[in-house]
Amino acid sequence: MDNYNKQIKLWSNLGQRASFGLLTLDLIKDFKNLHIVSADVSTSAGLDRFKKKFPNNYIDIGIAEQNMIGIATGLNDEGFDVITTTFAPFQTSRCNEQIKVNLGYMKYKVVMVGLASGLTLGPLGFTHCSIEDLGILRSIPNIAIVSPADCGSLSFLLKESMKYKNSVYIRLTGSSNCPIVYSDETSFKIGKGNILKEISDVTLFGSGPTTNLALQVSEELKKININSGVIDMHTIKPIDREVIKKTVERSKMLISIEEHNLIGGLSSALSEELSKINSSPKLISFGAEDFYSKAGTYDYLKETYGLTVGNIVSKISKNYEQLK
Repeated sequence: MDNYNKQIKLWSNLGQRASFGLLTLDLIKDFKNLHIVSADVSTSAGLDRFKKKFPNNYIDIGIAEQNMIGIATGLNDEGFDVITTTFAPFQTSRCNEQIKVNLGYMKYKVVMVGLASGLTLGPLGFTHCSIEDLGILRSIPNIAIVSPADCGSLSFLLKESMKYKNSVYIRLTGSSNCPIVYSDETSFKIGKGNILKEISDVTLFGSGPTTNLALQVSEELKKININSGVIDMHTIKPIDREVIKKTVERSKMLISIEEHNLIGGLSSALSEELSKINSSPKLISFGAEDFYSKAGTYDYLKETYGLTVGNIVSKISKNYEQLK
């Protein structure tokens, strides 16, 4: 446990991108035939040590992302465990046809790691920010989608993804100094959300770094006498239907918070399930509205899209009053 606590502090300082690279050094101990295929991002993905230590297990194909998926498919066909990685919009949007045909349709197994998704690369604009990746991949069969809340959960979900039956897209979000959500070792299963605060009158769903934001919102709601639960919906597909049913039974209002377009992401996935349940409570969604902001810092873009504690608490409070 002490060693784990030391590790998560290091990972938190580095952020999810660099932590991913460090975690692959342990991952290859369990998956001896692991091959990592990247599109010229060894440094950005924290893979320089892996590349140096395991040169025969690392393939850099340059800025040719569509070829990356093709090569990864061929490796899997030969019996290798394969991870591909590049920045999120290039891992998903640019490779959409290859992912659909090779992984979705033909059912080859590849773990895809999308670097710096969401809004963190705001200064580079929306060529590098990614608020569409979930919507693109959710519509392709035979692909699971996970979004770790912090670096500790990434360590577990990476291993779970390697063992999962289908291809998996791991959405890495946030910057360095990633807040710690899981301070202790916790079990993770793809398709099962984690209840961090017991389901109550208001239940907040987060994914990726918005899980920590949901916890902050919950603490502020407590100060104004609104009881709230928090669920880390680390798996967006397959969505956890059972935990959604529990919230419907116990909650008067549901909240989703995500660093993604409100179309196609966590909010859409929840809405699709809620529509199947009679008399489900109101869902209020926070995320990127359906427009591209001008380039700006991470904090600027979160403010632009209303992903702040103050804005979320204010809207929840106003809607909660209407329930009385």
